Amino acid sequence: MNMHSSIKPLPQISVIMSVYNNALFLDAAIDSILQQSFSDFEFLILNDGSTDGSEEMIDAWANRDPRIRSLHQENRGFIYSLNRLLTLARAPILARMDGDDIAMPDRFQKQIDWLDAHRDHGAVGTWQESIDEHGAVMSGETQTPATHAEVMERVRSGPLGYNNNIIMHSSLMVRRACMDAVGGYHAAFRHCEDYDLWLRLTEVTKLGNIPEKLVQYRRYAGQVSQKHLAEQATNALIAHMAYEARRSGKPDPLAGSDAMPPLDALDSLFGPGTAKAIRAKIVPLILYSPSALAGDAFSMMLRHVQDGGEKDGLWRTVARLAKLGETGRSAKLALALLRA
Repeated sequence: MNMHSSIKPLPQISVIMSVYNNALFLDAAIDSILQQSFSDFEFLILNDGSTDGSEEMIDAWANRDPRIRSLHQENRGFIYSLNRLLTLARAPILARMDGDDIAMPDRFQKQIDWLDAHRDHGAVGTWQESIDEHGAVMSGETQTPATHAEVMERVRSGPLGYNNNIIMHSSLMVRRACMDAVGGYHAAFRHCEDYDLWLRLTEVTKLGNIPEKLVQYRRYAGQVSQKHLAEQATNALIAHMAYEARRSGKPDPLAGSDAMPPLDALDSLFGPGTAKAIRAKIVPLILYSPSALAGDAFSMMLRHVQDGGEKDGLWRTVARLAKLGETGRSAKLALALLRA
């Protein structure tokens, strides 16, 4: 671990970045932060057990710029890493950044100015521009809502509605007091920790987005968000259910949970039929996802069929599984459909 030992004046912003095997894009991501026109920040970069040379790259940058505080740990996961960074951050304003994205040079200045002008708002994101692994701009972008009223419309629509993103996570700038008020990130909500955070933040403050593309979001094969579609969607649904419980004055059924309980256990927490209803919403999302069909989500699909759920499109999924070489799963799904 390379930590600068001398005590420095309190910065206005603490930038937090958790890195796991981002070596291919890491230099560009770090450089985009160091080139910000607003320069009064500390930059905490935590290497979460990378095996691709990211550790050496982070230390090299830290040796060149005193604003960087580099940390290294065995792989503990994204949520653990972010919460550890929150405990180490010193500034009253926190900014998120990912190790494969790029921040525009005026991102921080515009976000700081926005928060200064909107004292009743605790967090602000920005619009994004998607790029591929080579940095080429991709088309077809949808954007986050600008005003708090629009944010709340997205919240009410639920996590599986059309264009339901609330804040792009690596564009977030948030007041430390608001993060403290909601207790940081919740470990149970793997792969949707940001969505759960937005819901909890709306309970203590207002949120907004600057309608300018101030972050380039990188999309590429092998991205974490592409590998865990079913778990991400399932946990987002559960996060929204917990939000609705809190909003109605009920205790949060998952308060204090470090891990998501098995799906069938949710019936005792949220009410009978909860697990079945969740499966019915998730199955249509995974019909065309090869990674989901090849993973643990397949058992969710089988259970959905066995419970008498909607079967539209599932015979086509039988054929799709066979084409993917998943002949065993193709046969199991066909048999379940015939028996249903």
